[in-house]
Amino acid sequence: MNARFLAALAAASTLALAVPTLAQDAPKPEAAAKVASPTPQVQSRELLGSFGGQRIPYKATIADTILSSDDGKPEAVIVTTSYVKTPMDPTRPVFFIYNGGPGSGSVWLQMGAFGPKRVAIPSDAKDDGAPPYPLLDNPDSLLDVADLVFIDPPGTGFSYLAPGTDPKKYYGLKQDGRAIAQVIRRWINDNGRWSSPKYLGGESYGTSRTAMVVDELEGSTYNDVGLNGLILISTILDFAGRQPTPGNEMAFIVTLPNMAAAAFYHGKAKAASVEAIAEEARKFAIGPYASALLKGQDLPADERAAVRKELARLTGLSEDYLEQANLRVTDQRFYKELLRDRGLTIGRLDARYTGKDFDNAGETPDDDPSFYGIDAGYTAAINQWTRETLGYRTDRQYQAIGTEPGRYWDWSLGSGSGRNAYLNIAPLIGQAMRQNAGLRLFNAQGWYDFATPFFGAEYSLKRPGIPQERITWKYYDAGHMMYVRDEDRAKLSADIRAFIRAR
Repeated sequence: MNARFLAALAAASTLALAVPTLAQDAPKPEAAAKVASPTPQVQSRELLGSFGGQRIPYKATIADTILSSDDGKPEAVIVTTSYVKTPMDPTRPVFFIYNGGPGSGSVWLQMGAFGPKRVAIPSDAKDDGAPPYPLLDNPDSLLDVADLVFIDPPGTGFSYLAPGTDPKKYYGLKQDGRAIAQVIRRWINDNGRWSSPKYLGGESYGTSRTAMVVDELEGSTYNDVGLNGLILISTILDFAGRQPTPGNEMAFIVTLPNMAAAAFYHGKAKAASVEAIAEEARKFAIGPYASALLKGQDLPADERAAVRKELARLTGLSEDYLEQANLRVTDQRFYKELLRDRGLTIGRLDARYTGKDFDNAGETPDDDPSFYGIDAGYTAAINQWTRETLGYRTDRQYQAIGTEPGRYWDWSLGSGSGRNAYLNIAPLIGQAMRQNAGLRLFNAQGWYDFATPFFGAEYSLKRPGIPQERITWKYYDAGHMMYVRDEDRAKLSADIRAFIRAR
């Protein structure tokens, strides 16, 4: 796999799995050492646009928030981009938004889904090609129902750690959650929004971040910022389901429905609809398939044959291949094998995309066509918008996918280290919902997303302790970033708009 493919694995998703990192042995970030002492910058523009069928004047502000140590030494500069309807209404809803990674900037949700402008890229799972990438008005922005605050955590976007800052203080589950909570609370204070209904959410690892931030705002650190809603897009909360290591059968179980959906899309499996085959695969995965995997070498031959046959029907793979794989096909192998007869691979972030490898003999793809098919357009768009329209001045490169956070990331929750390590942060969301009777949750999943499988999200959020009556589930006919498809961007916007209005 080349460097670009490794970057794609980080994109708004589960770049690293729940294993301890060796951050304490790593050198100080070179990028931070070269940055001058931070001087806060604030740039604002008064603009006008049409959103949700309404003509709305708004103020766009890109600003640096400096976080300091207890002795007042600057440690991190976190950049926010806010869009506030004018005149400002102190009781209007506000939605705090970020992406994932954990090294991903907010460019994807800002320039693809909810910001007042969006980048024009193909909607039909085709490569975005070469420039120009036009910036278009985005009528699907949520500015008609809420003010929007996009946050770039340290090491993403234009945000960075100040010289001398220990990366272990900011790069980690709890550390990152605490920093983002501090930025949110600061924004609420500075903008007089304590009376506003507040929504919090993100995409991919951003859903993990949401669990950590809500714990900080309503529990661990502040315990004084009440939230109305959590908006999760392409959810990853239980990381065990993303580790297809020997003995971890759950990784194969939660991914199977995605394989069935992808096989259906590419004509390798038959069903009435993607919803129908997804439901068939769910039932098979949690029933006969799970039972077969857990029996291990005690699995009877006749039961093995029956499971193998149904697995072949759902996934579009041959029974011979499934037998050779011991009924356990990793997602990486599936990307390469499904369309091998056509000389194509499929995407990880979005299985609708196809790519052409150097040769057709490999076991895993050279790259992710659903990432290289969109990355250039988004990066061009965010730089044009922030630098040219909003007037943000910096020599720093915008980190759409920053590699630095992943190098140092601390995946531990304190007690969950060593032999007790099992990274599942869904219980933090359950605790927040039990302690806040007005807190609701919106969950959006794409059928063709292998980075954060929809069945994995269902598995993590339907376990005990999470009030099911306050969860809204929505599904889309695209992948991880469902908003790259025009129809799904409009649907996602309408669904979240309804969720916010339903308070």
